[in-house]
Amino acid sequence: MAKADCTPMMQQYLDIKENYKDCILFFRLGDFYEMFFEDAEKVSAELGLTLTGKDCGMKERAPMCGVHFHSADNHITDLIAARGYRVAICEQTEDPKLAKGLVKREVIRIVTPGTVLDTNVLDEGKNNYIMCIYENGDQYGISLCDVSTGEFLMTETKGENKVIDEIAKFLPAEIISNKKLELETKIEKIFSMKVYEYCGWAFEYQTAYKNLCSHFKVLNLNGYGVEKEKNCVSAAGALLEYLLETQKNNLSHISSVKKYSEEKFMILDISSRKNLELTQTIRSNEKKGSLLWVLDKTRTAMGARLIRKWIEQPLIDKTEINKRLDAVGKFKEEPLEREELKEYLASVYDMERLIGKVVFSSANARDLTSLKLSLTNLPYIKRQLDSFPCSLTEEMKENLDTLDDIYKLIDDTISEDAPFSVREGGMIKDNCNEQLDKLREAKGNGSDWLADLEAKEKEATGIKNLKVRFNKVFGYFIEVTNSYLSLVPDRYIRKQTLTGAERYITPELKEIEDTILGADEKIVELEYEIFVRTRDKVAENIARIQTTAEIIAQIDVLQSLGEVADKQGYCRPDITDDGIIEIKSGRHPVVELTSRSGFIANDSDINLQENRLSVITGPNMAGKSTYMRQVALLVLMAQMGSFIPAESAAIGISDRIFTRVGASDDLATGQSTFMIEMSEVANILNNATKKSLLILDEIGRGTSTFDGLSIAWAVLEYIADKNKIGARTLFATHYHELAELEGRIEGVKNLKCSVEEKGKDVVFLRKIVRGSADHSYGVHVARLAGVPEEVLKRADIILERLEEQNGKAKKKQDEVDYTKIKPAKRPVVFVNETHNEIFEELKNTDLNKMTPIEAWQKLFEIKEKIIQGV
Repeated sequence: MAKADCTPMMQQYLDIKENYKDCILFFRLGDFYEMFFEDAEKVSAELGLTLTGKDCGMKERAPMCGVHFHSADNHITDLIAARGYRVAICEQTEDPKLAKGLVKREVIRIVTPGTVLDTNVLDEGKNNYIMCIYENGDQYGISLCDVSTGEFLMTETKGENKVIDEIAKFLPAEIISNKKLELETKIEKIFSMKVYEYCGWAFEYQTAYKNLCSHFKVLNLNGYGVEKEKNCVSAAGALLEYLLETQKNNLSHISSVKKYSEEKFMILDISSRKNLELTQTIRSNEKKGSLLWVLDKTRTAMGARLIRKWIEQPLIDKTEINKRLDAVGKFKEEPLEREELKEYLASVYDMERLIGKVVFSSANARDLTSLKLSLTNLPYIKRQLDSFPCSLTEEMKENLDTLDDIYKLIDDTISEDAPFSVREGGMIKDNCNEQLDKLREAKGNGSDWLADLEAKEKEATGIKNLKVRFNKVFGYFIEVTNSYLSLVPDRYIRKQTLTGAERYITPELKEIEDTILGADEKIVELEYEIFVRTRDKVAENIARIQTTAEIIAQIDVLQSLGEVADKQGYCRPDITDDGIIEIKSGRHPVVELTSRSGFIANDSDINLQENRLSVITGPNMAGKSTYMRQVALLVLMAQMGSFIPAESAAIGISDRIFTRVGASDDLATGQSTFMIEMSEVANILNNATKKSLLILDEIGRGTSTFDGLSIAWAVLEYIADKNKIGARTLFATHYHELAELEGRIEGVKNLKCSVEEKGKDVVFLRKIVRGSADHSYGVHVARLAGVPEEVLKRADIILERLEEQNGKAKKKQDEVDYTKIKPAKRPVVFVNETHNEIFEELKNTDLNKMTPIEAWQKLFEIKEKIIQGV
C-alpha cells in the first residue's frame, strides 16, 4: 500500500504499526479501539466480530473491526488466551478538544501471555509467570517474573533436562530466549508453547548487570548472591528490559530479585510431577483429585498460590522443614483459635495483585477500598498469632507490618461506595478537600446561594423588584427595572440594557457563578486528581505492603495444613538424615478421601541397607501403584512441611523423587510406549543418587517377555548396586522371576499384595506384606471389566496349559544360579542380508565401552531392523 495516498490518520496508524509488526495493534479512535488490514481480519475471525471497512484514501476500503474501550480488556485476554497473540495498546495521548490537527497517539503497553494483569481472568490460585532462558552452551541462566505480583526469581542450571524440569515446575505462560534454542522443539511438543526470541543485546552480561543495578538502585549485585553466576544475571537483566519495553512502566513493584538454587529444594522431573498428580489429575487435568486439592484449605489468593509452590518445591533442609512442622503442629492443636483466624483471613483480598495494579495505575477506587478492608484485619491477625507460639510465628509476628498509615490514608480519602470508573466522580469522601467540599456545596446549594444573595441585595439597595436571573449567553446577572435605576449602587457593573430594565453583575455574583457553573466537571476533575495522589502515595509503600502480603500468605498456608492435619488425623513426621523411611499405617492422602469402601492402611520400611529395594508383586488392581505413590507422596508432604496420613513416620530426606509409572504412545513425536518408557528409565539411571527415592512400575512391559524381563532385571541390579546408585526403590513388576533375587542381591526384599481366593473369585485385600506373588489374576480382572464369559473360559483353558508347560520349565529353572547367568553358545543362523548386516554391527560393537542405557538403545535399534528386514 502507498502510505502517501492514505489519509493522515491512516498514515499515523501505519507509522505506529511499523514498530509493532509482531503485535495486533489496538488503535484508539474515540470510544473504540480499531484494528485494520491483517489485524482486523485476524481479530474478526478469532473473536467473531463483524469485519467492516474504512475509507482511508486508497482505492479499496481498508478491512476494519473494533471493540468498545470498556470491553477491550476481555477481548485482549481472549486473543492472548486463544492463540498466544501479543497486543499493542495505542492510546490518544492528548485531549482531542485541545489537539491542533491530528490527535497524538502512542503505544502505552504491550500485553503478552506472561504480562496479563486483569485479575478477572487470572487464576487467583496460580502465578502467571514469564520465563527468560539464556542459553550459553550447555549452561543456562533462567529468570522468572510474575508481573501481577512483582515476584522476580533467577537461577542457573546445566543441561536441557534441567531446563525442562524448571519449566514443568513453574509452568510459565510465556517464554523468551536469547536465540533459537536447541530444545525449542522439545518445549513446544511437551508444553505446547512457542519460545519468543528476544533481542540478543539485552542478554549481554554488562548490559544486563547495569539494567538490574539501575532498576534496584544499587551499586552492585553482591547482595543478591550472584557474583560469579553470569548466566542468570544475563537472563534476569534481559527479562527486566523486556518487561520495561512491553509494559512501559517503571515496574517499581518488582522491588527485588531472589536467587533460588536446586540445592535448596527437592528436584522433581516432569514425569514425577505428572505421575504423582501434585496439582492436577492426569486424566482430567483438574485440581480435584490432586494432592493440592487435599491440602489447600487456604482462605486468601496469596495463600492459594503459596501452598502450590510448597507442594511443587519441597525442602531438603532439615531445620527449615522442622520450623514449618512446628508451626503446623501449633495450628493443628488450636482448632478454635484457628477458626477465628480463618475468619480474619477470609476478609483479606489479593494484596499482591492489588499493589501490582496500583503500580500500573490501573487500580480504581474500589481496589483501594479492597486494600483498606484487607488492612482492617491485620492487627487482629497479628494478635491471633499469639495463640500459635513457635519460632516461625514469632518471626512472622515481628515482621508483620499492620500498615496503619496506609489504612488511614485510604479511609480518610476514598468513599466506601465508590463507583467502578475513576472518571465519573463519587470516589472521594466529604471533608477531605476544602475546594471539593465547596464545589459539592455549590452543586447542591447553588439555588439557595442565589436566593440569599437576592434577598441581601434587596435589603441593601431598597430595590423591591430586584431579581437574580440566568441565561446561557450572559450567565447569572441582577436585573433592575427602569423605575428603580436611581437606587442602583456604584458597585453594580452594567452587563446589558433592555427596553424596560438593566442587567448587572457584581464580584460576589461572578464568584458564585464561577463556582456553580461547571461544578460537575470540576468535581470529577478534582476527585480524579485527589484519587491519583492517594494512589501514588500507596505506591510509595510497595515494599512494606509486599512483605506483609508474603507473611499473610505463609500464615494462611500453615493454618491450612494445620486444619487438614487436624480433621484428617495426620501425624507429625520425624525428619532424619539417615535415609530411613519408616511409616506405620500410612494412607494415600487422595484415595482415602475418594474411596467409598474405606482405605486400608499399610506400613513401609525402606532404608539404605537391607531394605533398600522392594520388589512388589501381585495382581492388577490389588494396590501396588497406590501403595508406591502413597510412599512418594508422604515423603513429599513431609519435606514440604506438612503432617502426613499415618500413625507415625520417620522420613529420611530425599534429594529427588523419580517415578516411572505407565506410558502411552506419543504419536506426534513418533515415539512408542516402549521408547518413552526407556527414555524415562534412562533419565532415572543417569540422575538418581543414593539420597533419591525411586518409584518404578512395570519396567520392561512395553516389549516382548524376554526382552522386558532382561531389561527389568538389569535395571534392578544397577539400582541396587551401592557402587552405582544404591537408592531407596519400590519396584513393582509382573515378572515373578525377579522375586528370585531376594537373598541373591544385597538389599533386595520382596513385598506382595495380599489376595484371598474363593474358588474362581479373588478378593483384593489391599494389604502389602512380605513375600512374593505367583499369580497375576489377569483373567479375574478381565471378568471384573466385563469381558464376555466365552472369552474368559477360553482364557482359563489356555492359562492352564501354559502354566503346566511353565511348571516343567520351572523345575529346570530352579537349578539355575541367577547371579551367574551367561549368554548361551549357539550357532548363528542368517535368514537374509539384513541379518548379515546386523551380525557385522554386533561384531563391531564394543559393549565394554557402552553404558547400560546405550546398550538397551542399541538392542532396540537392532530389534527394529530385524522386524523391518523380515
